[in-house]
Amino acid sequence: MEVEGLKGKAAELARSLIEEKLPVHVAFIMDGNGRWAQKRGFPRVKGHERGAKTLRRVVKVSARLGIKYVTAFSFSKENWNRPREEVDFLLNLLRRYLKNEVGTLKKHRIKLKIAGDKEELPEDIQEKIEKAEKETSSGDRLELILALNYGGRAEILKAAKGMAEEDEFSMEAFRRHLYLPYVPDPDLLIRTSGEMRISNFLLWQIAYTELYFTPVLWPDFSDEEYIKALLDYQRRERRFGRI
Repeated sequence: MEVEGLKGKAAELARSLIEEKLPVHVAFIMDGNGRWAQKRGFPRVKGHERGAKTLRRVVKVSARLGIKYVTAFSFSKENWNRPREEVDFLLNLLRRYLKNEVGTLKKHRIKLKIAGDKEELPEDIQEKIEKAEKETSSGDRLELILALNYGGRAEILKAAKGMAEEDEFSMEAFRRHLYLPYVPDPDLLIRTSGEMRISNFLLWQIAYTELYFTPVLWPDFSDEEYIKALLDYQRRERRFGRI
């Protein structure tokens, strides 16, 4: 298939994609920002800055491909344990993103949603989140989900507590208490930087998700690398537990 904006090897590879077999929902563990910066003699925070640009590009490519949901693991509950300087930078980076990207998201009909415990975030960020979600709510091309102050076990505990207050005990009842219950489970989860673990991300939702690991550090995750991951996904046979 032809994809607007792709060039060179990425465009060539994209011609082999089968539109009908593209994933509906792609999730990303955006790993390797700090290592990318350290390899170049930069402070770790420079890697996060560059990583934000990579996410912006990946979202645009996803929208052009026709992918409907992108979930990005942006800030975990464990990230609070990082050095204070790095945590402050990540929060400020989030502030800038919520302030500066809303216009672009609206222009490209992209809806922004947040998954995670928003109440533990600084109050001004909560206000920016509410405003950004409201202003992009009409987006019908792609939904970008930022997992902020997110932990998979915490989400499962939240859902279990909610279900305990109901009379119904079922998968459907449990799902209703997830952060974004209407969002379909990811078809594909991509983790960069060579690490091969889930790191407490979407533990309930990825029961039958296809996993793709690449040694490429997130700031270097190019359009070409993304198309390679999608082609690998299309070569797989999804069985969902069936023989």
